[in-house]
Amino acid sequence: MTIRMRLVTVIVAGLVVTMTFWAWMQIRSLEGILVEQQERRLAGVAETVGSYYSHFPTGEGLSTLDATLKEQIQTDFRLARIDIFSVVNYDIDYIEYVVGAGRIRYEWPEELVSSVAAGGKPRYIDLTTGDGPAAGLLYPVTSGKKKKIQFVVGVITFSRNNTEIIARAERLFFVSAAGLLLVILIILATSYRVIIDRPLGVIISAMDAFQHGSYLKRIPADRRDEWGRLGEHFNSMASEIEQVIAKNAELTANLENRVHEETQKAIELQKQVDSLQRLAAMGYLTATIAHDLGTPLHSIAGLASLLQERGNWPPDVARKLELIVQQTRRLQTVIQKARLAARPPEVHFEDVDVGEVISETVSLAEPLIIKENTEITAECEKNLPEIYADRSRLQTALLNMIQNALDAMPNGGVITILAEATADRREALISVADTGDGISPEIIERIYEPFFSTREEDGFRGLGLPIVKDIAKLHGGRLVVRSNPKEGATFSLYLPVR
Repeated sequence: MTIRMRLVTVIVAGLVVTMTFWAWMQIRSLEGILVEQQERRLAGVAETVGSYYSHFPTGEGLSTLDATLKEQIQTDFRLARIDIFSVVNYDIDYIEYVVGAGRIRYEWPEELVSSVAAGGKPRYIDLTTGDGPAAGLLYPVTSGKKKKIQFVVGVITFSRNNTEIIARAERLFFVSAAGLLLVILIILATSYRVIIDRPLGVIISAMDAFQHGSYLKRIPADRRDEWGRLGEHFNSMASEIEQVIAKNAELTANLENRVHEETQKAIELQKQVDSLQRLAAMGYLTATIAHDLGTPLHSIAGLASLLQERGNWPPDVARKLELIVQQTRRLQTVIQKARLAARPPEVHFEDVDVGEVISETVSLAEPLIIKENTEITAECEKNLPEIYADRSRLQTALLNMIQNALDAMPNGGVITILAEATADRREALISVADTGDGISPEIIERIYEPFFSTREEDGFRGLGLPIVKDIAKLHGGRLVVRSNPKEGATFSLYLPVR
């Protein structure tokens, strides 16, 4: 229900109740006035009859009174009946009917006449006759110095006129009330449109425009009533919101610039990490090749030296043996230099906050998460002890573990990183869990072999976990894997605390 309907309903209900009560009060007042006039008229007739009877109580006087009463009844159509009752002086309860005349037959109850005679006060009663509603009055008449009751006059008059007057008054009040209510409703509807609907429409229009992005829209503040104060409050609020939006836009622009800058930094760091990973892979590749070539080359050089020491070779054979020895030594020198070149840089140990390293690594790993439905979460135990480690190598190990988890989830999934202390608080545990297909038992022992990979893409595959394992050994820790088929895998890196 709208406010207009609620307001109209409340006002109409209030007006109906008020006007009904007012009409009822007016009708009751009119009825009281009519009854009072009727009582005075009946009292006048009773006094006149009583005065005449008190002066002429003889037989001739009664005859004249009887004729007079009949004539009065015939000439005054409002009168229905007039009766006179005599009260015996020695017994107030003994009532004697004296004379009477009337248009209707009615017998006054003796108990009622006796009570009026005993009380000495007139009594007005409502009657119902065969000719319609009527009103009766029992009027006691006193005489003598002691004001003793001598007789009681009973007068009955028709009250149809009063009933008709009351009915007309009720109809008049109903019609006037309906007309007045209609006029009030018309005035109310017009006033509502001017006082409430029109200014409310202006406010709603301004709010709608403000909601659709027109922040310069304001409510005209040309009123000095409640609507004007509401408009002032709205304009003040709109100005504050406009300032907040402007500041928010400025902060958003600054934030976008910072995000762009940080993204560029992350990209550069990722490039550096990729470069370090390639260098590490090249180092492992070079070390492996040097190892695989060094042993047979050393054997060739030894055999050639033994053959050369035997002597008695033809000059051309001796020359060839000498060239073989020289070239093998030259190759050994090249292999030795390659080993020195592929050796990782010097380790730089320092106090490291594991939570900071994980936070930085997660930021670096965000560009790697290019698959849909893939997310990464990290959680670090509060008050986790620091570790004494090479920050760069630790970060490389975490990136390799994250990359390994991503490779295990080709269709997306969740990577969970958790850092906590072991039960004895002597080691920090960094675990990386994925929701991939897990590792089958037959290959779980080979995952740390260099260049071993279940993926067939070209590149330096199969070096991530060996690098992580070497970094763990370098720090005096260990790398542990737990996996069940179809349930994912968890790689846990244990490092001693500071």
